[in-house]
Amino acid sequence: MRAAIGLRLESNEDWEQAATYVVEAERLGVDFVWSHESWGLDAATPLAFMAARTSRIRLGSGIMQAGTRTPALLAMTAMSLASMSGGRFVLGLGVSGPQVIEGWQGIRFDRPVTRMRETAEIVRRAVRGERVAFKGQVYELPLPGGEGKALRSSAAPREVPIYLATLSPRSLEMTGEIADGWLGTSFMPEHARVFFDHIEAGARRAGRSLTALDLHAGGHLAFGDDVERMIAARKPGLAFTLGAMGSRQHNFYNDAFKRAGYTDAAVEVQRLWLDGKRDEAAARVPDELAVKVNLLGTEAMVRNRIDTYRAAGITTLRVDPGGRTVKERLETLARFMDLLRAA
Repeated sequence: MRAAIGLRLESNEDWEQAATYVVEAERLGVDFVWSHESWGLDAATPLAFMAARTSRIRLGSGIMQAGTRTPALLAMTAMSLASMSGGRFVLGLGVSGPQVIEGWQGIRFDRPVTRMRETAEIVRRAVRGERVAFKGQVYELPLPGGEGKALRSSAAPREVPIYLATLSPRSLEMTGEIADGWLGTSFMPEHARVFFDHIEAGARRAGRSLTALDLHAGGHLAFGDDVERMIAARKPGLAFTLGAMGSRQHNFYNDAFKRAGYTDAAVEVQRLWLDGKRDEAAARVPDELAVKVNLLGTEAMVRNRIDTYRAAGITTLRVDPGGRTVKERLETLARFMDLLRAA
């Protein structure tokens, strides 16, 4: 099992501190670092900074928002990052949701699964050096009736892995069909088949198995004996996910927890959050939810969680190490890497 971490730049935008964290994580043996975007910093630029400071760790956009850039621009960004990193870039894509796409980007959130499928196909053709002529339901290249013509990238051809962050059954099936990897959220290894059944169905349609994909999931990582305190600390974040990561009509994270059997809690937490009762929403999050989506407790407990993720089929375990400082986070990460190697 491999290990992954995420960048956390938006809390303080301390680039040297972030670079120190990633460089040391690389030395500890971490395999991936993922950079995300929502409505703050973008996902791609920080990876260019990290590419210059590292030599082995893989650099992933986790995720870039499909639909906010043309597929050709995504391909150009991917080729640039792959080139400057010596082939270490991984293109992670997601559709985000209507609140961000329509509220921040000013783009209609329509046909997200089709848009993702077509985006991935065009990007693959472009980075491989093919002449891009494409006619889909969302994108058509070149545009008909104009002066454009089908072009081939002037950059050197290359293979760029495409990982998809998906949650709904249809999008999970598409992931199984077309992606090199899956970036999981709202994931509990005890309920892995809620996701994997759909990914596997898509993979079978494409003539391959679930094992063809690199499956990423994980959660917050913290060591200690006071498990009740650690559980309580995770509940506000889960309440935000269940209540704020979408609207009353569309919250893909909330829906995923419902499919795992937590319908009553998911509905009630969302209602309380949207009614402005955030403390009550956090208190309503079940303790077992905080345990199942994270790696918390003594070394023996964390080791057990590693084993549970591995048994579920996760191939890369992504962790967010706890700690007030970079030094403390790295100490937590080092303990985890020792356990991962020994498992």
